[in-house]
Amino acid sequence: MEPTSESNLAPQKRLTRTPRVTVTRRLGPAVEERMGELFEVRTNASDMPLTREQLVEAMQECDVLVPTVTDRIDAEMIAQAGEDLGLIANFGAGTEHIDLVAAAKRKIIVTNTPGVFTDDTADLTMAGIIGVPRRIREGVQLIRSGEWTGWAPTAMLGRKLGGKTLGIVGMGRIGQAVAHRARAFGLEIAYHNRKRLPVAVERMFGARWVDTLDELVAEADILTLHCPASPESRHMIDARRLSLMKKGACLINTARGDLVDQEALIAALESGQLEGAGLDVYPDEPKVDERLIRHPNVMTLPHIGSATREGREDSGMKVIANIRMWADGHRPPDQVLSGLA
Repeated sequence: MEPTSESNLAPQKRLTRTPRVTVTRRLGPAVEERMGELFEVRTNASDMPLTREQLVEAMQECDVLVPTVTDRIDAEMIAQAGEDLGLIANFGAGTEHIDLVAAAKRKIIVTNTPGVFTDDTADLTMAGIIGVPRRIREGVQLIRSGEWTGWAPTAMLGRKLGGKTLGIVGMGRIGQAVAHRARAFGLEIAYHNRKRLPVAVERMFGARWVDTLDELVAEADILTLHCPASPESRHMIDARRLSLMKKGACLINTARGDLVDQEALIAALESGQLEGAGLDVYPDEPKVDERLIRHPNVMTLPHIGSATREGREDSGMKVIANIRMWADGHRPPDQVLSGLA
């Protein structure tokens, strides 16, 4: 979000004591060990999402809160934060679960860990882009059920990737990483973004700009979503847009569950309008609709787009760097601007 003033970039006072840090989820041994060496750390031994009341209590007792995407931190909760809370050092790139304006009003800095999970999420997206048209999930189930009777010329026919159009919604870091990978499989890349990329960047990725989302949806053989969740993007893929898609097209979503109207998606899958879907995110996590689980050509994954040992450790180390810079009175390198005037 673009700032409208520089007021939230004012120098911070150096913390004169060891920072009291509350971490809402387990972050892995290497990260937790390093945090313990540097800070006074309170961890969540159960590794279950904290309740609203527990989050508020934590915010009243620490200098730094380290939340994750499972922690919804709204204006009312921020208003109840203790006077010492000066930094919300988010573990992860997305910050839509934090009310940035409310934090800025309380002069609480918010940081994130951008760029760490780009390749990991793009790799998992490619698993869906390849796996759904080739009916991988259905094939695995056929083997596991013991019902496979052997190779046959007409058995388990999927769709080839070469020459098909991959529509990318959101051409940021992850969208571009997907485009880079998809070209190697012979996919034609079309994209829609809030702002068109420079022509030189389009050429680098072999990507073609499509002016409206409706146009992109209508021409994509495979549609993949890579944009943040917001009130404006909620249900951007709804019944109307799903009806615009080619019959037999596929939808991949490794971004946010709320981008897709789930009931409309299920209806499109059950009617055959869509041939399949690859999903790593859902609107009511950890709940996953049974109709998606039962569908033979829907890859239902448990939000593992960023789940690599290397990525999670790198993200944790970015959190530590942000806390250390803030505690030393400097602007953290990954400060998220609120746009508050």
